[in-house]
Formats: sequence, C-alpha cells, structure tokens
Amino acid sequence: MLPSRIDKVHFRGRHFYVKRDDLIDSCLSGNKYRKLYTLLHTPKQTYTRIISYGGAQSNAMYAIACLCRQKGWEFHYYTKSLPQYLKDGIEGNLEFALQEGMILHEVSHELYASKVEELQGVRNDKTLLISQGGADALAKEGVYLLADEINQWKKKTDLDKLNVVLPSGTGTTALYLNEVLGDGITLFTSVLVGDEAYQVKQWQKLSNPPYPQIFKTDKKRRFAMPYPEYLKVQQELHDETGIVFDLIYAPLTWLQMCEQLGEDTEILYIHTGGVSGNKTMLERYVYKQRKY
Repeated sequence: MLPSRIDKVHFRGRHFYVKRDDLIDSCLSGNKYRKLYTLLHTPKQTYTRIISYGGAQSNAMYAIACLCRQKGWEFHYYTKSLPQYLKDGIEGNLEFALQEGMILHEVSHELYASKVEELQGVRNDKTLLISQGGADALAKEGVYLLADEINQWKKKTDLDKLNVVLPSGTGTTALYLNEVLGDGITLFTSVLVGDEAYQVKQWQKLSNPPYPQIFKTDKKRRFAMPYPEYLKVQQELHDETGIVFDLIYAPLTWLQMCEQLGEDTEILYIHTGGVSGNKTMLERYVYKQRKY
C-alpha cells in the first residue's frame, strides 16, 4: 500500500525514521516494487516475455518472477552455473522464483559475459530485457513516486533539513531518487558492489550529475560475504527496533550512517526490502562457523 508508512525508531541511543517500503507487497517489496512500478501498470498485452540476468539468489530475480506471474508473462532468467550445493537443494529466492514460474538458464562462467552482451542485443516488440538488479530507466517512475512521498512527508513534519539514506546495489534507486528530492534533503548511499569509482561509472551510463553522496568506506568488503559484524548489527537492529532488515545491504549502511552522520541530523532510512534472502545468508553464517 502506498504511500509506505514511516516509523520512528531508536537505535544505539539515537532516533531514526524508517520508511517501510518492505511492507508494500509480500513479494514485490522495497526498491524492487519501486523499480518495477511502471511494469506493474503496463497492460498485459504489451509483452509476452521478460528476460533478465544476474545472481542465483537475487532479490530482483524473485520480484520480477512475481510480476511476470501476475501479468501472465514468460520469464527467462540467465545466471552463472549453479554451485553443486544449490543444485542438490534449491532454496531461498531461487526456489521462490522457480515456484512463480521462472525459466532458469545456466551459463558457464566463461561464456556468461558474452551471453549478457547477446541478451542486450535482443530486439523484439513483445520481449523486454530488464538489466541486472533492475538497473534500467524504466525504474524512474516508481522511484520518482518514492521521492514525492518523502518530499510530502518532510513538508508535513515541518523539517528544515533531512538526510535520506538507502543502500545501493546497482545504485539505480539512489540515482533517480536524487534527481527529484526537494530542497533541504541530502541523499546518502552505501556502495555494496565495487567501489565509489565503479558506482559513479554505473550512474554515468544512466544519467548526468549531480549524484548522491556516497558513504566513505574504511576497507574493502566482498559482496554478500557473511561478515560476523553484519550479523551482529542485524540482530541488534531487530532487538532495538523490532524491524527485520536484510543481511546483505542494511548492516553496512547502518554502520556507516551511524558513524558518518552527526547525531544532530534528522535521518530517514529507506528499508529496501530483501529479507527473503536472509534464510540462505544465515545458512552461510552457519557454514562459516562450522568451517572455522
């Protein structure tokens, strides 16, 4: 349901506002709902087939699968060859997406890049390619709607200045959100994939500056790795706020937000969903503990 509600919470002795985009839809939650908003309102007869690609446990993959089931569109998804443990027991977002009718295509690691290039050249009036993670201009409409909700809330609550924070995978939501946020609002984002230079390069493919503010990173971290500090922060967040956050994007963003934004600032954190992936991430933590 839109607009998504905003909760006031306390964490580590400070108050924060959390925009609950995770509650919009049980399947199409968070920024995936925003990115796919245009397609949700696209007539069914417009397309017959949707194609996308990316990781085998992608939140976007699952969201697109849900969208295609609702629309009656065929959904083809390309990913690198699955590890044996996942073939032996399909679970998590991959299991959910397959249950929604997704047609999975495995591509060898060696041929994956060329396959993606081939997909990007597909030209068919009834077929739509959605870039990895939904990093596509079609995300604009839904993200602009999110910006309008934030602008209206700031005005209603009579805040002079507001810092808006959200995690970034592809950075698409942050990019388009930054374009239309109102006066007195500064957007900050974390970078989970690559580094600051890589993120800016991705933004340059879609739009011109100015770009969102990027939190400074003290050390390089590998994407989707089970870092003990992330699990600790996620559990701490749940204990103090009562909200379940994802284990991949939220922990680092909350750490950086608390460290780099002053206590005298009003902060609105956008909950971008993704909690459906927590089950498989928790299993990775268990495996890591057993291994060491």
